Amino acid sequence: MKWTVPRLSYKLPPTIAQIPKSGRPGQEISVTGFIRSVRRQKRVSFAVISDGSNASGLQAVFANSSLVDNLTNGASARFSGKLVESPGKKQDLELAVDQVEVLGACDAATYPIQKQTLSVEHLRNNLHLRSRTTRTGAMLRMRSQLMKSMFLYFDSQGFQFTHTPILTSNDAEGAGETFSIADDPEEPFFGRPAHLTVSAQLHLEALMAGLSRVYTLSPCFRAEHSQTNRHLAEFWMLEAEWIDASREGVQGLCSLVEDSLKALAADIVAGEPFSALWDTHKDDTRRQAILACLDAAPWRRMTYSDAVEHLIASGVQFEHTPTWGSGLQSEHEKWLAEQFVAGPVFVTDYPKSLKPFYMMENDDGKTVACFDLLVPHVGELVGGSVREARPDVLKAKMEAAGVSGKEYEWYQQLREFGGAPHVGYGMGFERLVSWLSGIENVRECVAMPRWSGKMLL
Repeated sequence: MKWTVPRLSYKLPPTIAQIPKSGRPGQEISVTGFIRSVRRQKRVSFAVISDGSNASGLQAVFANSSLVDNLTNGASARFSGKLVESPGKKQDLELAVDQVEVLGACDAATYPIQKQTLSVEHLRNNLHLRSRTTRTGAMLRMRSQLMKSMFLYFDSQGFQFTHTPILTSNDAEGAGETFSIADDPEEPFFGRPAHLTVSAQLHLEALMAGLSRVYTLSPCFRAEHSQTNRHLAEFWMLEAEWIDASREGVQGLCSLVEDSLKALAADIVAGEPFSALWDTHKDDTRRQAILACLDAAPWRRMTYSDAVEHLIASGVQFEHTPTWGSGLQSEHEKWLAEQFVAGPVFVTDYPKSLKPFYMMENDDGKTVACFDLLVPHVGELVGGSVREARPDVLKAKMEAAGVSGKEYEWYQQLREFGGAPHVGYGMGFERLVSWLSGIENVRECVAMPRWSGKMLL
């Protein structure tokens, strides 16, 4: 399927972002949006109108200042007039208004989204309104742009987008951090306990058995009490599974992940949301680091064992002493990506004791064929592995992990009934947004965050 612009028999009026392309000086138009600011002067007044389609909005000019008498910040209105060339440098066109219709009044004195700098906590407490701010609006447009780019990339690689269940009876990670669905224990609605999904991986493996290459972008839920800037109770995750026809294993898996991220980032850095977000940063070094990641040089790869050796040899007094067999802590990931490599780095072949049952064991009997991608200022962004394809080995690993039983028979049968060697990975969508936007906390990388102790709306 070739993606093309659809032929439209009905078209909505242009958004403010589309006006520079579709409008021309002297054209009569009407624009609907909310008022971001109003400046009243003796002879002429100005207002900035926003419909959320870009960061700058559209400047409206009022030769008749009485037209702004009932206009306040936050009010929504319909503005009619003529497009004229703008003497300012920030935009080519502005709207000379001759008619205004207030659609929704706003009490400027109590309106929570004022022009001054607003704290993160204030905006979190006003989630229903924070999409009107420049920064949150740009973040949401970046999410939209990323989704479009993802669909195009995976389509070009022959993947099929699939919808996977939100309600499930299994815990893909085996960590037990699931949200259980309240039910009648004597007569369960589904006949068995149900949970909100923590990962679509196991279901994707089933779909891959019929479609060869599949992916999804869906919500996941984890009942973690973590209060870090990298964790949410409800988050979105890109997950992909495919038959490893080339038999490249972890190295081929890393290659596709790197290629996809470079393609996505290249689309994003050329877009308006990226500029709108990074223009607010005083330090430009992080943006330059992202741009540097797009060059042709392959991203660094090292084994977990090598990573531990580098951490020990660094001489840094970490809070958690790095030792072989222990998980890499955030401080370790930060040092590896930001100090040692100064860029993205794939860490491969972790000890099998640290990873879930579905990862294929390496020949050394100590490690599994997997990777984590670490990126500066975020830490772990992507995790994936070669999936265990040997029925007898998988069965033994599942029993050892305590995930055997009737509810997992279907997963074992995927190997027994013609299962092929395959690979897959998952990437936290909010963490990707955080990396590309410079937004420090993933709670500001989603419209309506949920985390331990907090759920508004």
